[in-house]
Amino acid sequence: MSQEEFLKSAQNQFDDALPFVIYRKPNTLVVKGLFQNNDTVYTSENLTENGFVFSPFNSEKKTVLIPFLESVALQSNFIDLKPEEYSNKIELETLPQTKSFHINLVEKAIQTIKSNHLTKVVISREEEFLLKESNPIQLFKRLLSHYKSAFVYCWYHPKIGLWLGATPETLLTVTGNRFTTMALAGTQKYVDNLKPVWLPKEKEEQQLVTNFIVDNLNKLVSSLKVLDVETVKAGKLLHLQTKISGTLNSNLKLVVNALHPTPAVCGLPKEKSKKFILENENYNREFYTGFLGEINNKEKTSRNTNRRNVENNVYTSIKTVTNLYVNLRCMQLTDVKAKLYVGGGITKDSVPVDEWEETANKAQTMKKVLF
Repeated sequence: MSQEEFLKSAQNQFDDALPFVIYRKPNTLVVKGLFQNNDTVYTSENLTENGFVFSPFNSEKKTVLIPFLESVALQSNFIDLKPEEYSNKIELETLPQTKSFHINLVEKAIQTIKSNHLTKVVISREEEFLLKESNPIQLFKRLLSHYKSAFVYCWYHPKIGLWLGATPETLLTVTGNRFTTMALAGTQKYVDNLKPVWLPKEKEEQQLVTNFIVDNLNKLVSSLKVLDVETVKAGKLLHLQTKISGTLNSNLKLVVNALHPTPAVCGLPKEKSKKFILENENYNREFYTGFLGEINNKEKTSRNTNRRNVENNVYTSIKTVTNLYVNLRCMQLTDVKAKLYVGGGITKDSVPVDEWEETANKAQTMKKVLF
């Protein structure tokens, strides 16, 4: 269907207060949508269902599901959108921020780490704005234009809320029984034509994340392969990334439980870091640093084994595909407010003021779509 028809369907669904999700996978032109035909809150108990899941940071909370069977699925090829196409700028007013609280919390985290209770912990905060005007479909278009290498989405349920994001981090991709995941950590500003220099603190943080994933997957997978660390760009930021792949020997739920929340959004040891976060951050992350995406989607693939006889040698196979992403670089919208969520990994070598600045840089990657 056309771009205009697709976006109109999303706008109508939102106006009718019915659940939906529209999204685009990294480095693709296809934008997909699931439009639920009722306002029931469905949940996933064990990730065996078919649909789109939206799961919170706190894994003890329910994972929300938009089921394929209860929804209309649409898709459209989007042409290259340019930011200047959007003439209606959104005015916003910054609410007072709690810089001192965040810096003090980072200091507390460093002392906890130095006391050998933690190795690393991720400290985050919310940044809130007053919106004079808000249209989630327009904001989604802006995200598409700014973040072509990210997983971009707009998710809405009238009984839960409205979220948008452009995340650079894959939690897990599964095709058949083959999987890929990534360790993502370290952040610095992107500067044109300047080769990045990564500090020991950032390299250590990246290695901690990689070790955690490998250690936790070893008993659940086989043929584990870990690639070299590389620098990747996400918007105006750079990160360190290590790709990890292999073959699943366990069900999806066990693997996701082993990974989520990763040290990149929680810390090490996982349970102690999670406890520190829930007790000290002084706000509810909700779906920030949770995960989202398609689970158990049946995809058809065609393959031709003889190029000389195309008509007679094409066969179709159906594979079960899951694509899950960590919910980073995201915002929650209400009628008049936008909440942005940003954080950073804290180790014994962290500098509190620098950690605050890092969250400010990350916030800028989302703020640009509000202006």
